[in-house]
Amino acid sequence: MTEAITDYIFYEIAALLVLAAGVGFVGLMLRQPLIVSFIAVGILAGPSALNIARSDEYIDLLAELGIAVLLFLVGLKLDLNLVRTLGPVALMTGLGQVAFTTIFGLLIGLALGLDPVTAIYVAIALTFSSTIIIVKLLSDKREIDSLHGRIALGFLIVQDIVVVLAMIMLSAIGVGAQSDSALADIASVFGYGALMLVAIGLFIRYLANPLMERLSRSPELMISFAIGWAALLAALGHYFGFGKELGGLLAGVSLASTPFREAIAARLAALRDFLLLFFFIALGASLDLGVLGDNIGAALVFSVFVLVGNPLIVLAIMGAMGYRRRTGFLAGLTVAQISEFSLIFMAMGVSIGHVAGDAMGLVTLVGLITIAASTYMITWSHQLYGMVEPLLAPFERTGAGGEEDGWRPRAGSADAIVFGLGRYGLAIAEELGEAGLTVLGVDFDPDAVRQARARGIPVMFGDATDPEFVAHLPLDGVRWAVSAVPEHDTGITHDDPRRSLMRALADAGYAGRIAVAVHSEAGRQRLEKAGADLVLMPYRDAAARAARLVAGPDQSADAAAPGVATGEPA
Repeated sequence: MTEAITDYIFYEIAALLVLAAGVGFVGLMLRQPLIVSFIAVGILAGPSALNIARSDEYIDLLAELGIAVLLFLVGLKLDLNLVRTLGPVALMTGLGQVAFTTIFGLLIGLALGLDPVTAIYVAIALTFSSTIIIVKLLSDKREIDSLHGRIALGFLIVQDIVVVLAMIMLSAIGVGAQSDSALADIASVFGYGALMLVAIGLFIRYLANPLMERLSRSPELMISFAIGWAALLAALGHYFGFGKELGGLLAGVSLASTPFREAIAARLAALRDFLLLFFFIALGASLDLGVLGDNIGAALVFSVFVLVGNPLIVLAIMGAMGYRRRTGFLAGLTVAQISEFSLIFMAMGVSIGHVAGDAMGLVTLVGLITIAASTYMITWSHQLYGMVEPLLAPFERTGAGGEEDGWRPRAGSADAIVFGLGRYGLAIAEELGEAGLTVLGVDFDPDAVRQARARGIPVMFGDATDPEFVAHLPLDGVRWAVSAVPEHDTGITHDDPRRSLMRALADAGYAGRIAVAVHSEAGRQRLEKAGADLVLMPYRDAAARAARLVAGPDQSADAAAPGVATGEPA
């Protein structure tokens, strides 16, 4: 059967795709990212197991195209404005974590008997965290716009910039290592790179927007152009000596300023995953299970370092900058794994001849362990924080106020507190204010805080699901606590934020009434059982109000629909 599959390339690719789908389904059931499943596919398809991945030339070609598309999408989303918005915390945390991991990773590598060059390669590879995985997990948990989510995105972008610089240096060194005139060739690489940057700058300034506006009239053509553009600049990058990876990234940066970048990124995400499958198949197929077994001890040591050391350094830096230990802990968990860039970086080192294949196997094994473990750590982050919270006190500076802006309301100054100032929460706060109640808003999104304050609503910056923050709110005299925080799926992975808020209010001794917004009947029943005094159902409430307006005051629609709150606190 194996011989029949490998006799014809189409049969081989079909077998790999079917195997990838099956292993991916198992990974989905285990809540694992596709990277883990894809590497497992490569190991199963390689010579150590089924031995069906034999067409190295075709698989490598698709793998190289996949890396170019991956770097193109990274460049497309390289949002330097987010780093500027978050300012020091993104820069200090990102650079601090990279420096800490590199230094201590090098020392650990040397202590484990690695040669200095291999040790420095492994140490640098351990510094990169997977933006793709983190964004996916935080989006699934509806925490991408939370304070710790925004900070995590900020320092992940800093990491992306560092990996770009590392690849530039590595490409230049690789060119020099393969030539007798090393300095001249390195200089030529930087010279060509500078020329290409100037060309990209001119393209962004004069051509990018009008060209993409014209191409956007045909979405299919726009996507075809994006793929072709990524492949062209990747090919130029390879020709000029600084690598396909950097060429693909520059292609993405050149289109990042256009209003079509999100549409391009959304349409290319599936293609990226499909092509990266072949990179990870090639990687997994090249691994010798015997070599992996020999590296298991070192891999476990490095994995513990990444899973524990990286979050601790982020927690320490954010604590020193005045952030609460909870925010630092949740942000720190996002760096408790290495990324696909770590494997690409090591692959570049192997191709140059700086490191041997067993070093690549070591880093791959660390990637499998840390990605698998950190996925569960991030998924159950709030429960994990509850378990270790007493141990984290040294990481929080009392009164430092990194999450505060200096303003705190006095006790007894609010009749109602509205948690969550999105469109619905902000409208509730304004209506309560017009009804004569003194309102205090709470939100962890800086943009929402600024918008609410611009409309005259006093706001405290903080996380409604943080019991410590809730305990410090001026709850005396508050008649209503209204939760308009976003609703996300409940289950064994994370708790409902509204129930977390209700428990925190009860623990803080709050004696007033609680209103919560919910979008489903099942959610309404759960929250009523949990003790909510009033359940708001925005869509049904709005529909009932609209029906009353349409039918007129004398119609039966004037009566409130049974089981639906009017949204007017007593």
